[in-house]
Amino acid sequence: MEPILVYGHPAGSSMGLVAALEWLGQPYRLCRVDMLGEMREPTYARINGRHETPALITPDGRPVSETMAIAQWLAAQDTEHRVSFTPGSPEANRMWQMLGFINTGFTGSFSPLWIALEMEEPDPGTISVLHKIGKEGVIGRHDKLEALVGDGPYLVGERPSLADGVLIGVARWLDFHGVAAPERWPRLAAIRRRLEADPAVVFATAIENGDTPRGSGACLGHVGLADVIARYGRDAA
Repeated sequence: MEPILVYGHPAGSSMGLVAALEWLGQPYRLCRVDMLGEMREPTYARINGRHETPALITPDGRPVSETMAIAQWLAAQDTEHRVSFTPGSPEANRMWQMLGFINTGFTGSFSPLWIALEMEEPDPGTISVLHKIGKEGVIGRHDKLEALVGDGPYLVGERPSLADGVLIGVARWLDFHGVAAPERWPRLAAIRRRLEADPAVVFATAIENGDTPRGSGACLGHVGLADVIARYGRDAA
């Protein structure tokens, strides 16, 4: 069977992995999950015990969670190096360096802002503190990433890679939370504009919004979450 990417909406970081699958060009399927509802149900733990997206069901029916693990799996399938680079090469090392930073400190800096947004009984004082900590953290991590990127069109080399996919899924949170204008970081802003215009990212964004766009043809359609859990779910770990 084809791999199935379990992706979240609204504004899930997993949008970038949908784009990466389009760049990869190999057949795949998708499973759409409402992160504010379905993802919190007890049965979802059979796919990811931490109740998070993304998750990947491999062709042998094995659920894989965590973005870095999924990226490693995709890289292993990428024999033509469409979204990765030759293992051990300087480009590969830089891609994993960038991807690691984006998936940890960069993504994590938004956590206080998400916590503030999702509080069931918001307290004004707590919200204010979370906003302050979150905005300072997001700006600081953007400063660091801006210093890391070069003058090339993408994070590594002349074409988008897995690192760019992970970036574009998260970078838009800057706008969502109204932290600062993207132009404050000109190199990152240029990469974002280029990625946002990429057909794979346009496709992934439309899919996330619930539309039915025409992509590369690699996507073979959606599988319902209940079916994915019933067929491939494991005991929560």
